[in-house]
Amino acid sequence: MLKHIIALVAAVIFAGFTPATAQSAEEIARVKAGEPCQGCNLFQADFSYENLPEANVANARLRQANLSLSTMDGASLRNANLSLANMFGARFTGADFERADLERATLVGAYFGGANFAEARLTGAVLSGADLETALGLTQAQISAACGDESTRLPEGLTLPSCR
Repeated sequence: MLKHIIALVAAVIFAGFTPATAQSAEEIARVKAGEPCQGCNLFQADFSYENLPEANVANARLRQANLSLSTMDGASLRNANLSLANMFGARFTGADFERADLERATLVGAYFGGANFAEARLTGAVLSGADLETALGLTQAQISAACGDESTRLPEGLTLPSCR
């Protein structure tokens, strides 16, 4: 019985005292229509397979969003919360991730040619097979906080820890 009480208390503490706000279907539709949606709540939105060139979702909440196999060339994702996002196989040519939070995001097999990662947070991100060779603004500290494999392509001079 005591174990159940401790587990319940721990769950309440870790969940926080404020409920998570739900995504906005209207805001998701705006992005899919190509309209800017800066600061929008796109929590857990499904943008998989979408073609969203020049999308402007700066400062948006894209936590746990599905961007797999999407194309977001030239997109503005500055200051966006992309933590735990699935970006598998997506293309982000020239996209701007400056100061974006990509903590524990899955970037497996994604292409980031010319994308800006200045001050982006990559802690726990999985970069296996990602092509970041011509990405801009990446530092060894950022890359060292992530992991990948031998097929990950990085700018010259950067090394990546292996995912275990």
